[in-house]
Amino acid sequence: MSLSISFTKEPKKSVVNFVVPLFKGESFAAPGLSKAAVSFVKHALEKKADFKAGHGEVLDLLMPANADEERVIVLGLGDAKALTAVKAEEAGGKLLACLNGSGLKDVSLLLSVKAKGLELKEEELGACLANGAVLRSYKFERYKSKPSGKGKKPAEEKKVEFSKLAIVHEHSANVKKAYDVKKAISEGVFFARDLVNSAPNDLYPESYAQIIKDELKPLGVEVEILDEKKMLKLGMGAIMAVGQGSARQPRMVVMRWKGAAKKAQEGGPLAFVGKGVTFDTGGISLKPGAGMDEMKMDMGGSAAVVGLMKSLALRKAKVDVVGVVGLAENMPSERAYRPGDVVTSYSGKTIEVLNTDAEGRLVLADCLTHVQKKYKPRFIIDLATLTGAIMVALGYEYCGTFATDDEMWSQLEKASASSGEKLWRMPLDEEWKKQMQSDVADLQNIGKIARMAGSCTAAGFLQHFIEDDTPWVHMDIAGTAWRKSDMALYPKFGSGFGVRVLSDFVMSNYEG
Repeated sequence: MSLSISFTKEPKKSVVNFVVPLFKGESFAAPGLSKAAVSFVKHALEKKADFKAGHGEVLDLLMPANADEERVIVLGLGDAKALTAVKAEEAGGKLLACLNGSGLKDVSLLLSVKAKGLELKEEELGACLANGAVLRSYKFERYKSKPSGKGKKPAEEKKVEFSKLAIVHEHSANVKKAYDVKKAISEGVFFARDLVNSAPNDLYPESYAQIIKDELKPLGVEVEILDEKKMLKLGMGAIMAVGQGSARQPRMVVMRWKGAAKKAQEGGPLAFVGKGVTFDTGGISLKPGAGMDEMKMDMGGSAAVVGLMKSLALRKAKVDVVGVVGLAENMPSERAYRPGDVVTSYSGKTIEVLNTDAEGRLVLADCLTHVQKKYKPRFIIDLATLTGAIMVALGYEYCGTFATDDEMWSQLEKASASSGEKLWRMPLDEEWKKQMQSDVADLQNIGKIARMAGSCTAAGFLQHFIEDDTPWVHMDIAGTAWRKSDMALYPKFGSGFGVRVLSDFVMSNYEG
């Protein structure tokens, strides 16, 4: 993380730039600032009629010569009764956006707020503000060449980058403790974002599998990589069909975090499965050229699962979890699978291929079967950038979520509210399963009625691979894994969607 966060009981003497949170309708108070600074800020607030301390509003003030401070930035938090943890994080993100363009390098945030109706404790508020700033600070500059120093303009040489935020509170250790949990989750988000943003000539099945192993094994996660020989021997014909057109053969990666006591592990692990199509041309059913560069993000579901596993390991979560990701590259070639082919999945079910661009569900089919056969999980949640139809239905705001278990959906809905990652329940119906039955094979990989209920029929296809009434949730993240523009907590491009909501879901319901 490029932004350094620290926690202290008192500001350092060398610090002359401060942030002070303020709720709408509350009077300004800032223990720790000089009398001259407080007086100047109060006067400015009286004169600045358009500043209402609304949520995310920022007032940046240069202090007078008689004050000890140089800059005081007032951060509006809006109505105290409406401030949730997510809203506090969003305010932290907006603060970071302001600080990035301020010319400042480091500031101290004075956390001493009193407001009627505020449910968040000060310690939690401080942790949320810091975490929101961190989430917004993410940058992906792996492919940017470093300036040589020659030919740079003077303005570029003097540019100051904001890099240090100190949270000042009398119980700073408690603020740090609350933040450390969030930090572990954010590091999982950052890892997921890095994966989604990586160029497809760098991130392909074999290299991706190795990255997962290198990153997670030192943290205590068991990692097993199934190569093409192992998958062919097992009979994983669905994922192998998707990848057979590429010179880069598929991989399946199994990750195991055993953080629960042995007694707690007896009910079976929690299972998370991710689609990892590292580049999707559509295969023989070739996609249009415009926007195809974005198809490097078709592994966003797998990135969320990998990021979740990292966050669980970092915070030593007391839970037993298995993560499975299917990695393949869908390319057209003389070896590629074709419309009309019939492939045999690991479950034994045969699949008639009607469209090679409906490939993600084939990858998931073998992953779902593997996790059930080997681990007998308590439940399964899969994530996939599966259908364009979900974007037609829900745009870029909500993740379409299909659930066979009402209690799991209720838990996920609460985790959605607490994390800010929006989920919307979609219908599962026997009709969608019937639509995926083939006249030629057991199943077909697209619905019988072209373009109708595409997300629902895709879920119906996957449901054929869920055995013995295992509780199952399918999350179609096609609209949420990739952002077209910056948002409060999500920078442009890879969002890392799924890590936060699933972390909250696990933490709130399954940790011993």
